[in-house]
Amino acid sequence: MSPGKRRGILIGGALLVVVTVVAAFFLLNSGGSTPEAATGETTVERPGAIDPNSAITEYLQDLSENNPDAAARLTDDNAAAAVTLRTTRNTLNPKSVAAKLTVLQPAPAGAKQTGGTFSMAWTLKPGEVWTYDVPFELVLNDGKWLVHWAPSLLHPKLEAGQRLVVSTAAQDTVAVADRDGKPLVVRGAGGVRPVDGNPAPLLRSALTGQVTAAAGAGFAVERVDAAGKSVERLFGKVAEDGAKPLVTSLSLGAQKAAQAAVDGYQGSAMLVALDTGSGDILAVAQNAAAGDAPKALNGLYEPGSSFKIATSVAAVQQSGLTATSPVDCPGVATIGTRTVKNEGFELGATTLQTAFARSCNTTFGQLALALPADGLKKAADELGLNADFEIPGINTELGKVEPAASKDEQVEDGFGQGRIQASALGGALMAATVAGGKAITPRLWHDLETTVVKGYSPPPSSVLAEVRKLMRAVVTSGTGHAAAAAGNVFGKTGTAQFGDGSNATGWFVGYRDKVAFAVVLENSNDSGPAVQLATKFLKAL
Repeated sequence: MSPGKRRGILIGGALLVVVTVVAAFFLLNSGGSTPEAATGETTVERPGAIDPNSAITEYLQDLSENNPDAAARLTDDNAAAAVTLRTTRNTLNPKSVAAKLTVLQPAPAGAKQTGGTFSMAWTLKPGEVWTYDVPFELVLNDGKWLVHWAPSLLHPKLEAGQRLVVSTAAQDTVAVADRDGKPLVVRGAGGVRPVDGNPAPLLRSALTGQVTAAAGAGFAVERVDAAGKSVERLFGKVAEDGAKPLVTSLSLGAQKAAQAAVDGYQGSAMLVALDTGSGDILAVAQNAAAGDAPKALNGLYEPGSSFKIATSVAAVQQSGLTATSPVDCPGVATIGTRTVKNEGFELGATTLQTAFARSCNTTFGQLALALPADGLKKAADELGLNADFEIPGINTELGKVEPAASKDEQVEDGFGQGRIQASALGGALMAATVAGGKAITPRLWHDLETTVVKGYSPPPSSVLAEVRKLMRAVVTSGTGHAAAAAGNVFGKTGTAQFGDGSNATGWFVGYRDKVAFAVVLENSNDSGPAVQLATKFLKAL
């Protein structure tokens, strides 16, 4: 799913850039349409249908087509219905659902209520179809017919405060273990659920959903109370002996450290960590301020100066520079037709390493302009930002880097603005490629394969050796110096303005030993907090 974007030009600020604002929304199992704008007096279309038959027929169609948000809008309690329908669908993880009208009682003239019965058929596994009948009521509200919402619309025995869960074992057993064998998800009489503390909240659906999909002989649907205690088994049977747990790539220690780091930040924060050798996704963390959509995995943002990693790869590989090559870093420079400014400093004649460590925009705008039109795209390709992987249970986007459409855009792309986009996962993959010197295939499972839809080849080792010098200097003598408290850290900071230029996204991308990471802070207006958050994470490992 491609996030939306908008562009604008900032003149006379800290940077002169063309920016893209990304709102990464992941609407799980959602649908529907946005009302069209009308001229003149605005009218609000009330939800519902003009007759009882249309109301229940459309509701059942949306239910069958896995469109819970649209189905919920045809009820008299949109919010409660949407949450319950979506959660139940994710929990049961069916192959398909068929909801069909069986009886609709005629509504007498002037009546404001009627009802009937429909059938539900959940195909949960091959050969496992759960069928039953559901009574329903329809109510007339402001001239529109709506389905009266109640939990019993999911199953006639389901009461308020109860929910449906999948159970695969009579006793609690480990369903998903981390890479070291520590439990992350358990299954039993209360269904499939995270261990106490829910250490990976953003990945809850991904982890539990794969357990349901991989369930063996034991497979039952139960209704449980608000505390998760089983009230009744409604379908299927459980196994007496628990199946072998699935093994995920996550590290419980790294995941806890990442979640604690983002939860300690007041604004919107996300962090992704990868193993530079195996490609294991060690941690995916996002705090409440960032919302429930998994933006850490697929939210695309301007990377700002963290993209200078790619610009440096291009400058070393295509222009023949090294870390000690002389470059100019004026405070203000007219590059092509663009006036580019640094954030209140100039270095004059210096080296590539110092310009990178201090994050000199004027230097990197000039370096970018000297490249071929596709020079930055080639470097981004080699760092994995344009790669594509299908990872069971999650939807990912790494980035989007295209050839510059003009010389002005090429200048802006050199310091990560323009049309350059990356996700936190993409930033971590870029750092992992530099650290490991090889193409990285990210994986969330040891039992389930990642499909490489579009792979990539890394830059030559001689090029990466120079880039590593640059990234180390960021921590020893540059904008990421606060990370020195976490040991031998390599990194690159970034601040990407957007909108009217009054706000900016903060980045810190890097690695230490075999752990690559990316921190993205929405609206932080500074990369400093991202460096501090990454340092907290690394020190806790």
